[in-house]
Amino acid sequence: MVIRILLAVLVGGLLGLERERRSSPAGFRTYMLVAIGSTMTVMLSQYLDLMLATHWRDAAQAVGATHDVSRFGAQVINGVGFLGAGSIILTGRKRVKGLTTAAGLWASACLGLAIGAGYYECVLVSVALILVCMYAFPALENRLIARSRYMNILAELDGIENLGLVLGTLREQGVTVFDIDLSKQPEDRRAQLGVHLSLYLPKNLNHTQLLATLATLGGMVSIEESQ
Repeated sequence: MVIRILLAVLVGGLLGLERERRSSPAGFRTYMLVAIGSTMTVMLSQYLDLMLATHWRDAAQAVGATHDVSRFGAQVINGVGFLGAGSIILTGRKRVKGLTTAAGLWASACLGLAIGAGYYECVLVSVALILVCMYAFPALENRLIARSRYMNILAELDGIENLGLVLGTLREQGVTVFDIDLSKQPEDRRAQLGVHLSLYLPKNLNHTQLLATLATLGGMVSIEESQ
């Protein structure tokens, strides 16, 4: 029992450490607690199944009590779904954040279930692959995004009259605009208009070059690439 709980602490901590470094709302302690709770849940199921088959067998047969070992684990997965949904947010700039955190919490819960069941071979392989996904793949993901011909831009303009200049510059660069979303900025913001553009770039134009070109336009308050 102690070995399984300590392993859950270690595994949850390793996964949460990467999220903690990125200042995620669910970090080191959250992942640890999810892994420990999942491990305890499976061990409780095993304990009840053992007791109903041994020490409590006569009493259980007298009242017709039965127990499904998998039931508690299924409830853990459902419960972590709500926890993960709470970590996914849509920012004021129409950017979705928290998807990796939510997926990590779900994976941490599944690892806790495997640890509680004593399936150590599965845990070791899964932890190694999850850590690779969290630590090694972000750089590869950024490279793939940078080379993609599809691009989303979030710009803040000083007025709607500057939108024509932005669209004209995009046409000159050979960029295809297939979606435009406009939103009026609140009074406490320097910009008057928020613009979200979905673009398709030509082969000879990369994301950094396009952002640099648009940033020099008049009336451009801020511009960034969005996911």
